[in-house]
Amino acid sequence: MRVGIVGGGITGLVAGYRLKQAGAEVTIFEAAGRCGGPIHTLRKDGYLAEFGPNTILETSPHITTLIHDLGLESRKVYADPTAKNRYIVRNGALIPLPSSPAAFATSSLFSISAKLRLLREPFVPKATQDESLADFVRRRLGQEFLDYAINPFVAGIYAGDPEQLSTEQAFPKLFALEQKYGSLIKGQIKSAKARRKTGEVSKQRARMFSFDDGLQVLIDALAAALADSIKLSTSVERIVRDSIWKVTDSTGATHEFDTLILTAPAHKLAALDIPNVDLSLLREIVYPPVTSLVLGFNKVDVGHALDGFGMLIPEVEGFNILGTVFSSSLFPNRAPNGNVTMTTYIGGMRQPKHALLSDSELLDLAKADLRKLLNIKGEPSFIHRTTYEKAIPQYMMGYGKYKQLMSDIETNNPGLYFAGNFRNGISVGDSITGATELINVQCGMYNVQ
Repeated sequence: MRVGIVGGGITGLVAGYRLKQAGAEVTIFEAAGRCGGPIHTLRKDGYLAEFGPNTILETSPHITTLIHDLGLESRKVYADPTAKNRYIVRNGALIPLPSSPAAFATSSLFSISAKLRLLREPFVPKATQDESLADFVRRRLGQEFLDYAINPFVAGIYAGDPEQLSTEQAFPKLFALEQKYGSLIKGQIKSAKARRKTGEVSKQRARMFSFDDGLQVLIDALAAALADSIKLSTSVERIVRDSIWKVTDSTGATHEFDTLILTAPAHKLAALDIPNVDLSLLREIVYPPVTSLVLGFNKVDVGHALDGFGMLIPEVEGFNILGTVFSSSLFPNRAPNGNVTMTTYIGGMRQPKHALLSDSELLDLAKADLRKLLNIKGEPSFIHRTTYEKAIPQYMMGYGKYKQLMSDIETNNPGLYFAGNFRNGISVGDSITGATELINVQCGMYNVQ
């Protein structure tokens, strides 16, 4: 079996790795000079900076098995359990997100009226059609939960706007809880039993991990396992379906495959030349710009203890950054002794123009907010900026038409498949799971735990 994969990000690499294990002849086409897409790590001057994602949530056995099969268990590092606080900004101050019913009852993050509003949740009728996440939350939980829980969460994970995201498409498990159980509270309790049977763990309870030298460790291991199967700096120019798939790459060479998997970003797939297969609709998928700004400071210059995962900032608070991960609090060896590392995200759907500011403007904007929120007094001793002009696909209202297009194309073109964060979920864990299940179920070529 000969399989071609367009795109050498995490999805393409995992799919290629599993296929190669199964004995398939695999070729991965990656237009860039390296694999991994936004998963990229830099170590410099004692600091460690992630260009994109900082962590992986261990939500599925597919993730655990992949790390085992790659021989990376000894290099896996779980987040420091003492750094458990997740802060939300309210009235300019960092307040821990309550992690238990008792903590919720005494928390100053939500008003008494917002807490009492929760008592109504089990009796709210379920929706009869898809709605925006904002409308969903307002209906079931109220405006205050939207402002101080969901809005900052969506900005931190999706760099998105809950007024525009589809509940059904962007948060399918949340949508399914209401549809199946009629209540989020009832659904959380009852669905826990189903997850235990499959070995899956909810994202709220899943353990968070990275590696001793950052997430680049995973990319390097996958690339090494695939070796000569990867063609770097090689884009796909044309795809023709005959009795087999014929792929012409940017060097002019033509390759023949029995199966073809498309994992490149949707906006790039939209430009592929495939006779009788129109992917131009994928160009409509919104990818807002996001900047990741990694800063290192002398610990004595930071007034906050940084005793947690990080902070998320609600839009109603009026700051210019989306949130900050306390990177050196989560994992060891992220900063030199006596220093700390933090990763701040800027832009997204909330303030897209901010992500594209000049280096000096962006740094001044970030420092102003960090000084107010974390009482930082000194200048950074380390600065690393990464800007993605098209960062994260937004599963907005009406997104189902894009998924339906992909399903229809697969049905009408046997041997052609789509996988990636534009279809299977935006997290690294979603991409690993989606790639594995594609090989297991759709391609029917490999059976892995």
